[in-house]
This record gives sequence, C-alpha cells and structure tokens, in this order.
Amino acid sequence: MNKQQESNLEKMRHSASHVLASAVLKLYPDTKLGIGPAIDNGFYYDFEFTEPIEETDLKQIEEEMRKIIKRKLPMTQTFMKRKEAIKYLKQIGQDYKLELLEDIPDEELSFYVTGDNEFVDLCRGPHVNDTGDIGPIKLIKTAGAYWRGDETKKMLTRIYGTAFETKEELKDHLQKLDDAERFNHRKLGKQLKLFAIIQEIGQGLPVWLPRGYTIRRILENYMLDLERKHGYQHILTPNIYKGELFAKSGHLDFYKDAMYPPIKIDDEDYYLKPMNCPGGMMVYKLESRSYRDLPLKLGELGTVYRFEKSGELQGLQRVRGFTQNDAHLFCTPEQLEDVIIETMDLMDIFYKDVGFTKYKFRLSLSDRERNPNKYAGDIAKWELAEDTLRKILVDRGVEFEEMPGDAAFYGPKIDVQAVNIFGKEDSVSTIQLDFNFPEKFDITYIDSKGKEKQPFVIHRALIGSFERFFAFLIEHHGGDFPLWLAPDQVEIITISEKHMDYAKNILTSFENSNIRASIDDRSKSMQSKIRDAEKLKIPYLVIIGDKEIETDTVSVRSRLHKEIGLMKKQEFIDFLEKEIRSKGKN
Repeated sequence: MNKQQESNLEKMRHSASHVLASAVLKLYPDTKLGIGPAIDNGFYYDFEFTEPIEETDLKQIEEEMRKIIKRKLPMTQTFMKRKEAIKYLKQIGQDYKLELLEDIPDEELSFYVTGDNEFVDLCRGPHVNDTGDIGPIKLIKTAGAYWRGDETKKMLTRIYGTAFETKEELKDHLQKLDDAERFNHRKLGKQLKLFAIIQEIGQGLPVWLPRGYTIRRILENYMLDLERKHGYQHILTPNIYKGELFAKSGHLDFYKDAMYPPIKIDDEDYYLKPMNCPGGMMVYKLESRSYRDLPLKLGELGTVYRFEKSGELQGLQRVRGFTQNDAHLFCTPEQLEDVIIETMDLMDIFYKDVGFTKYKFRLSLSDRERNPNKYAGDIAKWELAEDTLRKILVDRGVEFEEMPGDAAFYGPKIDVQAVNIFGKEDSVSTIQLDFNFPEKFDITYIDSKGKEKQPFVIHRALIGSFERFFAFLIEHHGGDFPLWLAPDQVEIITISEKHMDYAKNILTSFENSNIRASIDDRSKSMQSKIRDAEKLKIPYLVIIGDKEIETDTVSVRSRLHKEIGLMKKQEFIDFLEKEIRSKGKN
C-alpha cells in the first residue's frame, strides 16, 4: 500500500468515526461525545452514554451507520469564531468538546458538517466528500477508556470499528482478528488455567496458577542452568531499597513517575524497586575486584514494581509487578564486545529452544537535541557505547532499526522487539550498556598495572520479564507448548474403574522418568475426559482398557498427530524423553 492509499484509507476511517457518532446520537440522543480518530486498521469514538450499552447493541448502531453511508450525505468543513463555537457547544450540551477547545489556540475553529446539519463535530479533518465514499464498515467491540487517558477522569465507552475499500479486504481483516482472538494470551490463559487477574488482589498484579507456574519454574530452571554454564553467579536482592540508593542511581531524578510512593520506615524512605540495578551494584562493591575477576556476571530473578495507569494495563503484557530474568555483567573495556556477543549468543540459544521466531532488533539511542536533560553522563562515553552496540549488530548481519530518543537515561541499549498477534510490538529482551552507574556507585577494579579503573556494566534481561515473555509464548504457540514446556505432558484416561491399578503402575513409571503425568479419575465418561484434556492442550493422552492390559501396552493419542496407537510402556517413555531432549526440534 503506497502513501496515497494509506492517506485515503485514513481519511475514510476518520469519516467513518463521524458517521458512528452521528448514528449513536440518532439512537441515543442524550449521549455526550469525546473524540473519534482514525487508528491503525480502523477507528474509534468515545462516548458518555446515559445508560450502559452492550456489545449486542453494536449491530443496531452499525445498521444506522449503513443507512447514513447509503444516503451519500456531504461532509463539508466550516469555521466558527471561538465565542460562537463555545456558545454552540454549550447549546448542544457537549461538555467534552468544550474542554478540548482549551487546548486549541486558534481563534477560528474548524468543524465538519455531515448532511444538512445532521451532525456537526469539532474537527480539523480531512474527510471524504460524502458518506457514500466510505467503504464496507464493521463495528468490532466496546471498551472502557478514561477521558483523555487520565485515570482520575470519567470512564467513557469506546466503540471500535474498521472500514476498508472492498468487502474482500474487510472479510480478510475480520478473519485475521478472529484468528488473533483465538490466540489471545488472556483468553488462552483462562482456558488453560495458566494465570488470573484477581480484582481483590489488584489490577496489574497477575497470579500464576499451578499450570502456569509449572511453566515458569521450568523456564527459571532452564535459564539458571544455561547461565551457570556460561559463568554466571546468582543473587537475590530485596523488593524494597532505601531511597538514598535510588537517589544515587538517578532513578529519583529520571524515573520517579514510574515508581510507587515511598514507604516510611524508622523515619527513612524506602521504595518498591522499579529495577534491580542498584542492588547488583552494591553486591559488586562488597569485595575489592581485580581484572582477573572480570567479567563478573551476576544474575538475578528479581521482582520489580512500576506504576502503570489502569488504562494501560493489558493481561501479562503490561503489569505493575513482574519478575525479570536480570543480570549485571561487569567487564573491562577490552572484554566489552566479547561479553555482549556472548550475551546475544545466549539469547539465540534460548529463542531456538522455546521455538520463538517472531522478533526483530532495535537499537535505542540518545537524542540530545530534543531531550538534552534526559541523559546522564559524558557525551564521549555515549558515543563510544552507541558505536559499539551498532558495530555488534552490523557484524552479526541482523536487521535492526535505530530509535533515537529511546535510550534509558544511563545508556543506549539493544531491544528485541516481539510482534504479538495483533501486530503490536513490545520489548522482550534487553541488552543495556551502562557507563554511568560505575561512576555513580564508585565501582572499580585493579588493572594489570595495579591502577584503579572503572568497569563497564552491561544490564541484560534475556527473557525480559517472565510475565511479558509468557504472554508472547502463549500466543506464539497458541497454547500448544512444546513437550518440554507443557505443564502436563501426559494424561492417563481409563475406560473403566477396573483398569485403574494398571493405570497407576503406568503413572509410577512416568513419574520415575520425570515425566509430568496424571490420571483423570473423575467419574465422567471417557469421551468427556478426552475432550477436557484436549481443551487443556495436553500433548499426549494414554488410554487404558482391556486390550492395553492384555498386551502390556498403552494406547497413545497425540495432540498434534491424533492416533499413534499401541506402544510398549518403555517404548513410549523413550519416545517422550527424546522429544523432551530435542525440545521439539528435528
């Protein structure tokens, strides 16, 4: 799609949002209007209804929109003087539009009129010539949205819709939305009993349920083992630190808006930590270090807390409390490039093992022209750090995008951007180069000539946060996790009660081989048990009946390949162990 096509589509969708507002006012005359822009793949409009509406009401609103579109009503621009506009908006009772005027400095204000004053909206445009130029439309869903994104203001009802130039394009888009919804980690998380957001506990504070926590522990143990094999040592620091530590690190100067208010203890301020970094720095300082001790790699599965607005919370992808697969690597300038390369090698190993492929690289840089006060430290060091990270990405031959202004306040970084099922990007893994903390915390080592020097620090989180990565992992696999990650690897189902003793013998063999298995001993039919196991996406089902007992076998059904047939017990165990060892890779 070229830029002209994108511009035409945006204009059409913006116009569709006006038609949506016009349709809503026809059906619900007392509704107050918020804003209604075009967005990626569609449009929305925010409303304050006098009575709540349901998603089932969208059908009627959509029908009214089609009537307006069919009438080919002209959409024309007009202007009002500020006093005239204020008077008009007060007259029609549109308080939110009046508030918007406060941020518009123009004396002459742009409005768009649909038809013969059937609908008038404060808007700069542009719009299509008439409503007949709007292609096929579909209203998608409703959602809550704070007015102007401020959680202290009223919650409005946001109606999302989309519009395309052809019916075929609309049909294709709706099919993609349907596919995406089936893979949505929030929906699958509930279906597979992996995690829950419990309102009594708090928004943005996910609870890992037994099946989800099993996967998390597998990932934790996997990463601890991988890091230990590459020379990492592991620490664990408290969830709250003294405020003076965050003052020294610079978080209170540069990051305070993302931190929770202080907790008063013995007349001192303590903060829930938004990052693990200061604790890692203090552990380094416990001993004097020589160049022979470097690189020193301190890993930590550290839980942090960051303030996120309610409207920004989203399943596991955007939460208020999360655990990072964090590490702080201390090295000499000569070791810097090799340590970063090794870190990226570890990331490649991990991503291949979990079957994760949909990601790309982003180089987050400073932008001192636009934000001269955002970044701490010497400019020359920033340039060296940015050049080093850029060289590593170029030498590896990977595609990456440079993002000026996205660096943290203490250094540039490489972000791994994963694309979720809705096409939205989010950072998963991070490799951050830091030359500021060594200076702030007076971190040093003795070089080969006996001189005291400051090391480089690399902050890295290969998994990023377990919560966000788990969201992408659920969606990437659609809940069909590879066998080594599956919380329940085998479900044993008996045809009748008389087969239970043999089933227990099979279960013991599985457990002795460290295979996660269980028996469904509920008083339900075999077919019902099979359906329940398939709903939980358990990789293998073992059916036990007379034939299996007589032949000393098990009847195996695969989640992916369905009927496998009869196998000897040890043959099946060997089959499972091979798949687990290979992590599903051929």
